Amino acid sequence: MFAHNPPKKITIMITSKIKKFQFTPHSLSGQRLMEMFDLLLAHFGPQNWWPAETELEVMIGAILTQNTNWANVEKAIFNLKNKGLVSLERLVSLPIEDLAKEIRPAGYYNIKTKRLKNLINFIFVQYDGDLAGLLQEETDRLREGLLSVNGVGPETADSIILYAAKRPLFVIDTYTHRILSRHAMAGEEATYYDMQELFMDHLPEDAPLFNEFHALIVQAGKNYCRKNPLCEDCPLKQWGPQDNMND
Repeated sequence: MFAHNPPKKITIMITSKIKKFQFTPHSLSGQRLMEMFDLLLAHFGPQNWWPAETELEVMIGAILTQNTNWANVEKAIFNLKNKGLVSLERLVSLPIEDLAKEIRPAGYYNIKTKRLKNLINFIFVQYDGDLAGLLQEETDRLREGLLSVNGVGPETADSIILYAAKRPLFVIDTYTHRILSRHAMAGEEATYYDMQELFMDHLPEDAPLFNEFHALIVQAGKNYCRKNPLCEDCPLKQWGPQDNMND
């Protein structure tokens, strides 16, 4: 059990536009999460994520980043841009074999080609190709629709909702689960939705905050909180208890 210190007011500076706001955590969990955010932001700086020029590019990236690193995704998106294919109209008519060739650098390209085609077809069938119409849907309806697409799971759907639709829905990934379980903020058995509720229940519903926080967690996971962790140099070394470091 941790000592319960009085909640402190925290000023957060995030994104390239440097948004400032004050938030006073009203729970121990909220206080610990904001301490985590402060430590990561101080160490890594603003991440300015998601690196995309359009909402469609975010959605393409959300599919392509499944089970691979971002450097591979960038190569695939470069190919698409170079051929002028980051377009709903071009993608819906593009033969599957041609799409697979362009996104090959992202890995699992045959699977991802089908998933990307499923998403594009969903937009045309349900919204007559109107991407803005999809992204303007009420959040629960938008999420339900995205999850109905074969190949779009919770993390992919929530990434689209947060980064393309700019709604305050926290994205959970393997890094989040690993970091929080190792620091006794969640149990090993915690589900995606258990983790998401922790953030949603104890932080203000603010899309720029969730955007920056998730991106910082990814950096911490990639650089320090690996399967074989590098705890000595981690910015979260002094952040609460450390457990299950070999998991």
